[in-house]
Amino acid sequence: MAACKRLVVACFFLVLLLAEANAQGLKVGFYRKTCPHAEGIVKKVVFAAMKKAPTLGAPLLRMFFHDCFVRGCDGSVLLDSSNNQAEKNAVPNLSLRGFDILDDSKAALEKVCPGIVSCSDILALVARDAMVALEGPTWEVETGRRDGRVSNINEVNLPSPFDNITKLITDFRTKGLNEKDLVILSGGHTIGMGHCPLMSNRLYNFTGRGDSDPSLDSEYATSLRKKCKPTDTTTALEMDPGSFKTFDVSYFKLVAKRRGLFQSDAALLDNSKTRAHVLEQARGSTFFHDFGVSMVKMGRTGVLTGRAGEIRKMCRVPN
Repeated sequence: MAACKRLVVACFFLVLLLAEANAQGLKVGFYRKTCPHAEGIVKKVVFAAMKKAPTLGAPLLRMFFHDCFVRGCDGSVLLDSSNNQAEKNAVPNLSLRGFDILDDSKAALEKVCPGIVSCSDILALVARDAMVALEGPTWEVETGRRDGRVSNINEVNLPSPFDNITKLITDFRTKGLNEKDLVILSGGHTIGMGHCPLMSNRLYNFTGRGDSDPSLDSEYATSLRKKCKPTDTTTALEMDPGSFKTFDVSYFKLVAKRRGLFQSDAALLDNSKTRAHVLEQARGSTFFHDFGVSMVKMGRTGVLTGRAGEIRKMCRVPN
C-alpha cells in the first residue's frame, strides 16, 4: 500500500514537472519580433466588443478558466464539433459567450501576421483585456502557447458551484494552484451572474430533507427565496449583489458575511488557509495584484510550446 502511495505521489510530481518544463516556453512579449502589434490588435477588438456588451467580461474570463482546467491552456474550449461532442458542448460550458470575439481577433491577426499567433494565446489576452475594459486588474500576459487539436466533451470535469472545500483544493492542486490561488481566482465571481438552479438546493433541499444550507446567512437566504422559487430554471442572480458590474473586493466581504451565492463560495470559509485569505482580501488592497499573479500562474497549466500542437488558422477548427 505504501509503495502504491509513493507511486501516485511520484506521478503527481512528474506531471507538475512536465507542466513546468512546457511553461518555460512562455514569456512576456513572445510575439515582439514576429507580430509586434499582436496585443494591440486583440485589445482593440476586445474593447470595441466590451463597449457594446460589458456583460461579456465574466463569460470571457470564465472561458479562459474552463480552457485551462481541461487539457491545459490549449484553446481546446474554442473548437467546434460536427456532432456536438466538443468541450464547448458540455453543460458547464453552455453558458460561455464571446466566441465571436476570439474569431474577430484571430481574423484581424491573420491579416497582419498569418500563422503566427495561437488561439490559446489570443484567449489569454482576451481574458486580461476584458478585465481592463471593466476597469479591473491588468497583468502582463505570458505568450508562446500553441493550440491543441483535440476537444472532447467527456474530458470536461471542472470545479463545480456545488463542490466542498476538499474537492476544490484537490482540483486546484492538480493544476499546480494552491489555496491562495483558489481564493483569488474565486474572486472572479465579483462580476457576472449566476442562475437559480445552481443554488436552489442551498435554499430548499440542502440535505434532502427540505432544509436550507445553515452556512448561508438567513437574511440573504430569505432574499434569494423571493427571487428563486423551487422550480425556477431561468432567473439570473447577481454574483456580487450591488456590485456585479464592478471588479472589486466586495465579493470577499460578502463571503466573509456568509453571503456567497454558491456552495463553492461558502466553502472558502471551511478551511483555515482559504478562510484567512478571504478575510485578508476583504480587508486589504492587494486583490488586483494577486489576481494577476494567479491568472499568470493558471495560464501556465498544461501548455503546448515549441513544436507541440499547432497554430490554428481559425480558432473553431484544427488545421
